[in-house]
Amino acid sequence: MKLADIKKLKVAELRSKLTELGLDSRGLKAELVDRLWSASQSGQSPEHVELLEDSLPSGPTESAEVQVPTESSSPPVVECAAALCEVDRSRAYTDTATQTELEPGSPAVSPGSERLPGSDTVCQAEGGQLEPTGGPLSEEMGRGRAFYEFKEEIRYKRSKSPQPPQDKEEEEEWDEDKVRLDPYGCHLHFEVGSDGSCGQPRYWDRFPLLWSGCRLTHGVRQGRVGFEVRLERKLFTVESEDQEVKDSYGLRVGWSVGNSSLLLGEDELSYAYDGCGQKVSGGNTEEYGEPLSEGDIIGCYASFSTDGAVELFFHKNSRFLGRAFYLSPSVLRGRVLVPHVLCKNCSVRLLLDPVTPQWYPGPPEFTPLTALPAGQRVRATSAPSRPQCEVVMMVGLPGSGKSFWAQTHMKQYPEKKYRLLGTEDLLTCMLSGGQRDSRLQQASQCLTDLIKAAAKTPGNYILDQCNVLFSARRHKLQLFAGFRRRVVVVFPSTDEWKRRLSQRRMSDGEHIPETALLKLQVSCSLPERQPELMEELEYAELPQEQAHILLTEYKEEAHRLLPPVIKPDKKPRWCKKRRHLLGPPPSNRMQWTAVPGWADPRSNMQPRHWNLPYQQQNYDYNRTFASGGSQSYS
Repeated sequence: MKLADIKKLKVAELRSKLTELGLDSRGLKAELVDRLWSASQSGQSPEHVELLEDSLPSGPTESAEVQVPTESSSPPVVECAAALCEVDRSRAYTDTATQTELEPGSPAVSPGSERLPGSDTVCQAEGGQLEPTGGPLSEEMGRGRAFYEFKEEIRYKRSKSPQPPQDKEEEEEWDEDKVRLDPYGCHLHFEVGSDGSCGQPRYWDRFPLLWSGCRLTHGVRQGRVGFEVRLERKLFTVESEDQEVKDSYGLRVGWSVGNSSLLLGEDELSYAYDGCGQKVSGGNTEEYGEPLSEGDIIGCYASFSTDGAVELFFHKNSRFLGRAFYLSPSVLRGRVLVPHVLCKNCSVRLLLDPVTPQWYPGPPEFTPLTALPAGQRVRATSAPSRPQCEVVMMVGLPGSGKSFWAQTHMKQYPEKKYRLLGTEDLLTCMLSGGQRDSRLQQASQCLTDLIKAAAKTPGNYILDQCNVLFSARRHKLQLFAGFRRRVVVVFPSTDEWKRRLSQRRMSDGEHIPETALLKLQVSCSLPERQPELMEELEYAELPQEQAHILLTEYKEEAHRLLPPVIKPDKKPRWCKKRRHLLGPPPSNRMQWTAVPGWADPRSNMQPRHWNLPYQQQNYDYNRTFASGGSQSYS
């Protein structure tokens, strides 16, 4: 079975064959081709192979067919996980964003250079996709987080420098006593409406797996209070409709404390009614209520007793669903409960106008949150100003300990309320659905957009990425002009780095291919102090001088082990005849025929044209030349 034949199948045929083989039939065509090709090469039973071959079209195969290594074949050349294996030099790469060129003066490596033991070979498939062709862990391992992060980071090489932030007119300050959705107490991928009473996921059409949460600006710690939420409409993408993704939309409403996660229901002090007919707290779900649909209105109510105990319950379209949670006095300990919504692929609206009557009457003796006196409401957050904001950029190779440093720093300074911008943080916002590679790709692409949105939103941020390319660091730091910019480099010793990598592999189960690390070492550059880009530079592990020396050793070793990147031959460009814009028409051109031998076929001489501008009106175009070279006039 040939890869070229599989590519000729239509999407419906690919999905049909994958379903017959008991494999997942969801995804784009490139993913379906990869899945079917991997199944055909992974030692399937003869019946499965015969089933696939029967449906393949007959005909000659492409010359760019991927060769599967055999025992008698020579060992494959090792490339990095972010680079592409060369299958045919005449074949143009469709995705060269992750290839790293050799630096000037770097030692060339022969094709028979040393290969890392146990490393996997990664080859290019259709549309820039990567296919593992060897190794026992290749199928389960996939591409990994480092591949997608580096792929997004290298895009900054050709990106234009961001424009300096323009001084905008001071926006109208909000009334501190007005209750609204808090743009500073929500995910950056949650979009708050202009009136502050509605919202939806910002990137629902591009990243449909992402859950986005938001709190209100005010909370309560006493009395009997409630608020209403309406599920406005479901937001479906074309992809979700075609694939019939389970749980393509979702909504959670409820209460949480101010310092808990924005993922409602995933922390201990976070209590939610899930739209699928469940109640959720601390990540634990129980059957409760009924499923929600478009237009349903959920009433969320909290009853505080005099001894500090709290009872939470919900209504659906004015129908009581029963008590959902009971919090003893020792649970909250006087902390404020804040209304909270969490949604995926749907838009919501809250009734926050104190003048507008309620959609449905609430229980007796309960007061809407917006109708409470200002003294009984507690402001949850305050809007920060840009000069007081700080951005911390992490720099380091994969597994060096950047995330650990960032989380420790956030715990040491809880008053700064840092927002961690990283791939792992976005993966936690994808509570369900999607394969790991799809979620990693969405998270890496979404992170690029979130960094741009963060630069326009005042707050304190930590950029938890590798940031090993100078172009990527410069672009991101220029985006955050006006913030206090701090760069923290985490570069441990060799033994410590290996230990952390091994510990990460054991705890998270994520294997980083050795070739990917070598490629990142070749591309890595450590930051220098630049006052125009940063206000502070800190080396958290090794000092700057030792880190540079160690990185130089890493690069020399990586250049020795990695083969050089061979660029594909460029197609010849055929020269086109130039248009003579200033000369007379071709019929009026005068040819010199008196040069001996110019018409001889064995000669390479070409006729010479005298192009005369139209402005020379005194020239007689009827004048010709005789064979002897003398002029004559007609």
